[in-house]
Order: sequence, then structure tokens, then C-alpha cells
Amino acid sequence: MKSVIKLRSALITLVILLSTNSFTQEERVVVGGAAMFPSKNIIENAVKSKEHTTFVAAVKAAGLTDTLSGSGPFTVFAPTNNAFNKLPKGTVNMLLKTENKEALTKVLTNHIVPSKINSAELISMITKNGGSFKVNTMQGGQLTFMLKAKNIFITDDKGGISKITIADVNQSNGVIHVINTVLMPKS
Repeated sequence: MKSVIKLRSALITLVILLSTNSFTQEERVVVGGAAMFPSKNIIENAVKSKEHTTFVAAVKAAGLTDTLSGSGPFTVFAPTNNAFNKLPKGTVNMLLKTENKEALTKVLTNHIVPSKINSAELISMITKNGGSFKVNTMQGGQLTFMLKAKNIFITDDKGGISKITIADVNQSNGVIHVINTVLMPKS
């Protein structure tokens, strides 16, 4: 009888461990050398990426941390450090100054769409709309999406073009798409 109880106890323990493990395993994407967890919000994940330190510093300077930690949903087109480095010399340092918070906020909110849009939805909308699809940003501008050789490209209101380099980094409050160029607002 004791061996039956021990066996039953061992089986129960095994079932608990297996079920717990399956619930804690998250489908995640690696960005900037760090795993991005779908159960964490945009800020909790972004701060871990070595490729997004400039973006995170800018979000903090613009006072958007609480917004992007909120419930959303948001789609964030997150420029890498290299994307920020493409801007004219001194632009990032100028935008990060306290007196330029309004301009910085305009630039950053031009990268945020107040809904969740994954890459499959973008591709579907591009196809349905004859090769391009426009979406409004939090800043009030528009981003135009096009598909070229299975890659999604984004054109900002100034005509600048960026490529989504890592798509569908799911978050608890939306999705991040990593991009290789900063999307500038019209004004």
C-alpha cells in the first residue's frame, strides 16, 4: 500500500511539474540579445534590449514610460540605436534636452499606433489596398506600409523609409516591430 501511495504521489508531483512548466514557457523573440516575453509590457521588454538603449532613453525623456507601460493596446515601431545614429549629427542629443521634450514626444509618438497590428495584418491590408496601407499614429501623422520582396517597409510623412527588421515581438499591451530608420513627423 505504501508503494502505491508513493507512486501516486510521484505521479501527482510529475503532473504538477509538467503543467507548471508548460504554463511558464512563453513563446518569445530575442531582440538586442535579450528574450522578450509576451507576458511583459512594452517598457519591461524594451529596457532589456541592447539595441534599443537610445529609444528607451528617449521614451523616458519624453515622459512616455507610463503610457507604454499602460494597458494599450499599442503597436510600437522601435528604432534601433543604429537607426538613431542615421540622424544628422547632434540630433539625438538635441532632442534629449529638457527644453526639446515636445519635439521629442512628436518624434516618438510618430512610432506608436494606438492599436495592435501584427505583420500578417499589415501584409493583408497592404494587399487588400492595392500595394500600400496607411495608418494614423498617436502623433497625428500617417505611416504608409508597402511590401517589397516579403519585407515590410514604412514611409513617414516626410518621405523617409524604414524597414521592419524584426516583426511581431508580442507584448502584454501590444506588439513591437523593430525598425532600421527613425520615422519623422511632418512638423
